[in-house]
Amino acid sequence: MAGPNPPDYGAGAVGPQPYPGPPQPYPQNPVAPSAYPGMLPPPVPYPKRRRWRWVVGALLVLAVVAGLVAAVVFAARDDNSAARSGVLTEETARTAIQNYLDALAGGDDETVARHTLCGLYDAVKERRSDLSLANLASDAFRKQFSSAEVTSIDKIVPWSANQAQVLFTMRVVPAGSARGEDRDEPRDREEQAVVQVLVQDKEILICSYLLRTGQY
Repeated sequence: MAGPNPPDYGAGAVGPQPYPGPPQPYPQNPVAPSAYPGMLPPPVPYPKRRRWRWVVGALLVLAVVAGLVAAVVFAARDDNSAARSGVLTEETARTAIQNYLDALAGGDDETVARHTLCGLYDAVKERRSDLSLANLASDAFRKQFSSAEVTSIDKIVPWSANQAQVLFTMRVVPAGSARGEDRDEPRDREEQAVVQVLVQDKEILICSYLLRTGQY
């Protein structure tokens, strides 16, 4: 006796398929397709920072510091040379300033011009304009004071071995009080002034003069 006939599914029908096995796990780290056909190129090393800029900067700073130190030493050397020369001292500055003030008060235009030309007097061929300016300076001084006496040298600031700025105090007699005018004003008083001096051939020249007060 024949066994049971298989079921007829009709023409073109597909018979029963085997049950699929268990599902495959999803990969943890899927690998994306590489753009390179082969292995990746080796990593390029990151360039190190160049240190030569720091070295150059440090050298520039050292050069500036060395220049400042040299300037200070040079200035100190100039101050010391001026002191060692023995020409510009408080006593010699007082004498030179007093001679200049006496020339202003006495109308000695040639002496005033010799001072204000600051070493150029003997080389100047035409002095009429310089003498005229000296006359104006003397006239202005006599309208302020009838006399002036240097009482102290307050400060000497050397600029170089032969130049300096001098602050001094003088006792002055106003021009009006000398003629008996302005009786309410004291007969004499002290004023401060500043002069620029030049030492040339062991002679101290008063190159400029400025009264410190604003009264005149």
